[in-house]
Amino acid sequence: MPTGALENTTKDINPQIGLSTSGNQFLTFNLGDELYGVDILRVQEIKGYTAVTKIPNTPAHIKGVLNLRGTIVPIIELRTKFSMPTIDYTAFTVIIVVVVRDKVMGLVVDSVSDVLDIDNKDIQPAPQFGAKMDVSFLNGIGKSGDKLVALLNMDRLLTDGDVPQAGGAAATV
Repeated sequence: MPTGALENTTKDINPQIGLSTSGNQFLTFNLGDELYGVDILRVQEIKGYTAVTKIPNTPAHIKGVLNLRGTIVPIIELRTKFSMPTIDYTAFTVIIVVVVRDKVMGLVVDSVSDVLDIDNKDIQPAPQFGAKMDVSFLNGIGKSGDKLVALLNMDRLLTDGDVPQAGGAAATV
């Protein structure tokens, strides 16, 4: 077999994990009945929900901070950020620790669903609802089988007020 043919055959398959590398991988999670996805490369870890230290005078969607191996991590409640009703946390409630603009942050979600490989051709642009509705926090809507996944743009979802500045809440203890 000519080497060019072998290269073309193997460039789209990662032999270590057996997944196509021509698409994008997303960690998907649930908020209520809705499925959301975040670029897997942004995820640092998934942690079971533990109590956080509340910080006075912060927006309602900022639950507080958590000491994660010596780093103080701001925790964002995505239900509140999305104006969804709050619920009691369950054994499935987790904190997804993500990197946003070189800062570590935690996102409280109802449950983690799966890691999906979504091909670029299966990602549609975010729908436009007019000037009064800002959907710039969506990278698009991904299709995976019969599921639709709202793909989040972490840099736009978490605004400058959510992301601590240098020397701010992301200090090391």
